[in-house]
Amino acid sequence: MDAGPLNPFSKLRGRSRCPLQEQILQRINSKENLDRFIPNRSAMDYDYAHYMLTEGRKIKENQTLRTRILAFKNKLPTPVELFPSDHTTSVHPAKPLKPRRHIPQTLMHCDHHLVLQSSERTLDAPDLMDDFYLNLLDWGSSNVLAIALGNTVYLWDASYSSTSELVTIDDDNGPVTSVSWASDGRHIAIGLNNSEVQLWDSASNRQLRTLRGCHRSRVGSMAWNSHILTTGGMDGMIVNNDVRIRSHVVKTYRGHWQEVCGLKWSASGQQLASGGNDNLVHIWDMSKASSNSPTQRIHRLEDHTSAVKALAWVPFQSNLLASGGGGGDRTIKFWNTHRGACLNSVDTGSQVCALLWNKNERELLSSHGFTQNQLILWKYPSMVKMAEIMGHTSRVLHIKARMVHSGFS
Repeated sequence: MDAGPLNPFSKLRGRSRCPLQEQILQRINSKENLDRFIPNRSAMDYDYAHYMLTEGRKIKENQTLRTRILAFKNKLPTPVELFPSDHTTSVHPAKPLKPRRHIPQTLMHCDHHLVLQSSERTLDAPDLMDDFYLNLLDWGSSNVLAIALGNTVYLWDASYSSTSELVTIDDDNGPVTSVSWASDGRHIAIGLNNSEVQLWDSASNRQLRTLRGCHRSRVGSMAWNSHILTTGGMDGMIVNNDVRIRSHVVKTYRGHWQEVCGLKWSASGQQLASGGNDNLVHIWDMSKASSNSPTQRIHRLEDHTSAVKALAWVPFQSNLLASGGGGGDRTIKFWNTHRGACLNSVDTGSQVCALLWNKNERELLSSHGFTQNQLILWKYPSMVKMAEIMGHTSRVLHIKARMVHSGFS
């Protein structure tokens, strides 16, 4: 089991309690890691530099220059002359180098805040529950972030930096225990502590229906597969709900004996991965689930030694799944879901809370809890650490990327 203590948010007294209040992070001019120079060529203006070298025109003092985001600020190291000056001419023209990203190694301390790395911003989230098993954050294809704070679901529109309240649940039914956007970026599912699931139209701010009878306790995980909403509960049950029909329960998966805290459908929509507080990972087959097959599960994976919440299908290789274990396990494991074989296991040193693949590069981002509360960027398949980002003072329970762009954003 992997239940951590609830954080009383005592450090937030005296600070703004406005949910999702946008704040600009101060850039950190750290002198750490000076032995690793990673230039950011996207922050360099070659045309402007050439113009200044050849023309020498003076720039007006009040002229606004191009804004730089995450530009490398330390001085370039002194170049070392490897050859005598009369042999420096190259016969072959140099190949253009692929621009390298500057990856910050530290963050400002971000206790109960949402950190938006691409724009160096934070959103104040004072009532974000510190519960390992819940899934309280999701970013939809319409570039809108949904975040559950206690009994209330807020929507932050990243395109306009605007915040709105979608719904506040009654105390008898709340708090909100999970949120999940449908692929259209308009409809959103909200899982509740009372075992119900609400479906909302975010464009009209209207509740469409309530799904009842799926579970006997809180719904902490959900995943969409077209018109099928899959829900996982504290009762260990996994339910497929067809949201188009009145009798929405179309299939029930039985295999976990403790709370289901992770659910992910494969890109093809044919395989479902589930992780639970029973330390198990199950792989379910959609075709078998829709037939009269005597078995619904195709694999029961038992190698983790703690709760499994973090699940991520590899985007560039089908039938390959990454999973992360909780505080008693601390490993990221890679599975061939055809054979049910564990291909690799990496000890991260901390509780693994979430996993996110880069769709442009073969990279995996992991977020962690006890004891380091860090983010780690891994190169796949070598699993060499490309960066380890510190600074969070509490567990990084959720990481999401904008669906409107590929890669990390």
